[in-house]
Amino acid sequence: MSFSRVAVIGLGLLGGSVGLAIAESLPDCATTGYDADPDVRRRAAERGLVGTVCATAAEAVAGADLIVFCVPVGAMAAAAVEIADALPADAIVSDVGSSKAAVGEALRGALPGATVIPAHPVAGTERSGPDAGFAHLFRHRWCILTPPADADPEAVAKLSEFWRALGANVEIMDAAHHDLVLAVTSHIPHLIAYTIVGTASDLEEVTRGEVIKYSAGGFRDFTRIAASDPVMWRDVFLTNRDAVLEMLGRFTEDLTALQRAIRRGDGEALFDLFARTREIRRSIVEQGQDDARPDFGRSDH
Repeated sequence: MSFSRVAVIGLGLLGGSVGLAIAESLPDCATTGYDADPDVRRRAAERGLVGTVCATAAEAVAGADLIVFCVPVGAMAAAAVEIADALPADAIVSDVGSSKAAVGEALRGALPGATVIPAHPVAGTERSGPDAGFAHLFRHRWCILTPPADADPEAVAKLSEFWRALGANVEIMDAAHHDLVLAVTSHIPHLIAYTIVGTASDLEEVTRGEVIKYSAGGFRDFTRIAASDPVMWRDVFLTNRDAVLEMLGRFTEDLTALQRAIRRGDGEALFDLFARTREIRRSIVEQGQDDARPDFGRSDH
């Protein structure tokens, strides 16, 4: 393995999962970690999320050849500033954030001269915190690297090897293109989920108890997405604002067209849309990105 010591900054779901995955898949690689919350540091030490939980970020990165920032994207710059004076000269700096252009700029701005290769493992759950992490989170999921144009090819190869060792499939992508793609596949769906669950909770004609009691599969799955970490998603929407607004504009146009079809009783237009989207679902299952069993493989109990 190309890295002998990895520092993980931020020990929640993703940071904890990175540490646990390294312990399982790269047992010869030493790990250190830091979190700004002392309660998280305590729990991370209890769970053994990393080999050594440090009292400061500077202590965590000392001697590391890879630093992975696992903090909300809005906190990347401040977290990077904390390690600037202690960063080893030959270390690679990366992250796991969901928006890449803004994160790359933040890390390069806070760490001038450092080798910065942003990354986004497209994996996660609605849970957060140090108890949420698990070693297999990245298995068979995509990790998208967004190196700058002048990135060292050897450093990119080393980081790719690292993520493959943790079980991920690796893709290289331009940061701006990544942000546009993820706005469609992740950010807008989360925005819709937050909105529809909020709308349901605000209805005066339907009680909250009824909303909860009669939640069919569709609404129930929206609530799972809408239970995601509010700090993380607030920062994602603010840092990927341009791409989100562009995709939201397209979605609004499509929603207006759908509203028009319903008002006009245009069953053919509705059927054509539903048939096309059904094929997208089939393609996702065929590529192993979800479970083909009914109701996502949930138990009936």
